[in-house]
Amino acid sequence: MRVIYISRRKVAKVLLILCLVMTSVVYSVNIRDSSIAVFLNSNRELPIYCVERDDKKISISFDAAWGTEFTDEILEILEARNIKSTFFLVGFWVDAHPDKVKLIAEKGHEIGNHSTNHPHMSKLSKEQIVKEIKTTQNKIDELAGQRAVKLIRPPYGDYNNLLINTCREMGFYPIQWDVDSLDWKELGVDHMYRQVTEKVKPGSIVLFHNNAKYITQTLPSILDQLLSQGYEFVPISQLIYKDSYDIDHTGMQKKTIHKSY
Repeated sequence: MRVIYISRRKVAKVLLILCLVMTSVVYSVNIRDSSIAVFLNSNRELPIYCVERDDKKISISFDAAWGTEFTDEILEILEARNIKSTFFLVGFWVDAHPDKVKLIAEKGHEIGNHSTNHPHMSKLSKEQIVKEIKTTQNKIDELAGQRAVKLIRPPYGDYNNLLINTCREMGFYPIQWDVDSLDWKELGVDHMYRQVTEKVKPGSIVLFHNNAKYITQTLPSILDQLLSQGYEFVPISQLIYKDSYDIDHTGMQKKTIHKSY
């Protein structure tokens, strides 16, 4: 019988490798399970990303936090096509540009809340969340009148259950988007055009920014293309359901169907 001798050093190396492999496997499984849990967690509250609709109504929205360079031209582009949209304004932008807030409202667009200081709202306490919302809403109400709506878009698309539930308690509808123009990445006109026109579907909510580099160059062609496809543009408050609705695991808002027995 042949006897094979293995040094202690080799045994230690083998054991170390086995330990590393096992650790890697356990870590990977935990990460995978955590990711799955985010989507399968039935206790997770979601904002409205899009709306299930039988018609071809969609909404476009503009977040405004910095700058006004392109705001007037955006309004002209929309007016030329008789399109009404939703602008989400940050409190410090409202303070700096009250004349623009009034102009947006005068042009018939609705104005939603985008917080006061543009924070990661999932990191705030309930009291801080309420203050962020109320402070800006009071300013919007004063400047925009009936065009001020109780829609809120949390900065960075960042939210948690506390935020969503607090918004609902205050009578606000938390709004996200299902089509991101990615205009803030400044990837060019063609990229922005494809990003929107290839992903829009009935009930979509599209995200733009009022001061994105290519917004005025690309917005006309995007709107014209979608109009040619039969889409109808409405403000978000006219797209969503205000009562008797559910939100599925993707963030799609659906009208609740009451069955009769």
